[in-house]
Amino acid sequence: MPLTPMDIHNQEFSKVFRGYDEDEVNEFLDQIIKDYELVLREKKEIEQKLEETYERLGHYTNIEGTLNKSILVAQEAAEEVKRNAQKEAKLIIKEAEKNADRIVNDSLLKARKIAVEIEELKKQSKVFRMRFKMLVEAQLDLLDNEDWDHLLEYEVDATEIEINDGMKEEN
Repeated sequence: MPLTPMDIHNQEFSKVFRGYDEDEVNEFLDQIIKDYELVLREKKEIEQKLEETYERLGHYTNIEGTLNKSILVAQEAAEEVKRNAQKEAKLIIKEAEKNADRIVNDSLLKARKIAVEIEELKKQSKVFRMRFKMLVEAQLDLLDNEDWDHLLEYEVDATEIEINDGMKEEN
């Protein structure tokens, strides 16, 4: 099991006569801890990027498989047409190739459009989240405002209210 920064930090050495300067050793260990933590963080970031790359590769592999299946279907259809009608084979193959290209191009355009829409939705969700967070924080700030405490400090004398109410009724 690899060392952790905490293992390095907690490592203690036995003291011997005329041994190393304890402060120098501790300073060196502190530097090792910092460097080791940095290396661990960088390793984790690289592993995350690698995982994301593998996910994207899987996505593109799926797309490639789908395109390959589409091409196979188009080729089988072309061969069947060729067997059924030798004279019409050339025209049908050309038309099938044009349709296949159009379908592939349309599919690519749709895939690109969906990818752009996904990115836009991601951006919108980030903006919404940020705005919602700001709203909630603003509401919390209102609750933490000292004006609430001042309201509780006001004292109202109930006798004055009754006297004032009585005077209003006489008028």
